[in-house]
Amino acid sequence: NMNFLPGIWWSLSLVLVWATPPVTSSWWYMGAVGSSRVMCDNVPGLVSRQRQLCRRHPEAMLSIGRGVAAWTAECQYQFRRHRWDCNALERGQRLLGRVLLRSSRESAFVHAISSAGVVFAITRACSQGELKSCSCDPKKKGSAKDSKGHFDWGGCSDNIDYGIKFARAFVDAKEQKGKDARALMNLHNNRAGRKAVKRFLKQECKCHGVSGSCTLRTCWLAMADFRKTGDYLWKKYNGAIQVVMNQDGTGFTVANKKFKKPTKNDLVYFESSPDYCIRDRDVGSLGTAGRVCNQTSRGMDSCEVMCCGRGYDTSRVSRMTKCECKFHWCCAVRCQDCLEVVDIHTCKAPKSAGWISRT
Repeated sequence: NMNFLPGIWWSLSLVLVWATPPVTSSWWYMGAVGSSRVMCDNVPGLVSRQRQLCRRHPEAMLSIGRGVAAWTAECQYQFRRHRWDCNALERGQRLLGRVLLRSSRESAFVHAISSAGVVFAITRACSQGELKSCSCDPKKKGSAKDSKGHFDWGGCSDNIDYGIKFARAFVDAKEQKGKDARALMNLHNNRAGRKAVKRFLKQECKCHGVSGSCTLRTCWLAMADFRKTGDYLWKKYNGAIQVVMNQDGTGFTVANKKFKKPTKNDLVYFESSPDYCIRDRDVGSLGTAGRVCNQTSRGMDSCEVMCCGRGYDTSRVSRMTKCECKFHWCCAVRCQDCLEVVDIHTCKAPKSAGWISRT
């Protein structure tokens, strides 16, 4: 179960490329059943339950493939100023696997954000009519009441419950529930990710009546932008709780009794994170050599922190920017192209810049 995430997400990204038909293709017309069996049987790393779901819902696998790109980009955005910047996701599954073999905060975040990505992708596909197995939320019908009064359910409410149900069945299938500490940690963080998406489900309404007087309202539920989920899970990453297994092996407790017991919304981890300063296969670290740092920052992206005290190189580059922008009536902003010279600071490599491996 420890190699689940790097294998499955890398594989699904290949499925997206392999299985998505071109605009002129009659891929679905030529027989999706036979094609889905071939596709699903060629995705490495799936357990039996996942292959069954893949064959039964081949179009869902394509939706998940699109979700992979979304959560990977979100992970990289959230870690953009940190030594571990989530770019190991682009360097192949083996390196990412090293990161996730450790029960670290980073592993907890990746499990949560990827699980959330599946929920988001499947739910969005339901609303857009891309899946045969679901559509808009069937429970949002008839009349209801909120703080502003009565309204009618209309439009297409996002079927978040179906998205969560599918994500739980597919993502959690790889974990041997209750068999080991790592599986319990992964299942907990997977669930936290799913709950995060539902947290930002919001009610949107349209007014009807004379001059939009809102004498009648039609409302529906819609997911917020995935960035809200990413920002929320980032806060949970920073407040992640270190835990240890119970003696009976059925759950975990806080490692430090001074901290509160984790809720179902919190991220949990077992091992402290490495510093990610140098390239180290055993911890999945690419190191920070060559990373751009901020000379004036005092945060995690500062040259002192990012470069781990090794120092940095400075290169002067020229680039075109928009300048002297002026508003013209009506209604345009016109700018000139200006040549700007800036200094780019990049972290020096350690004296021994090769891979470190303890194996």
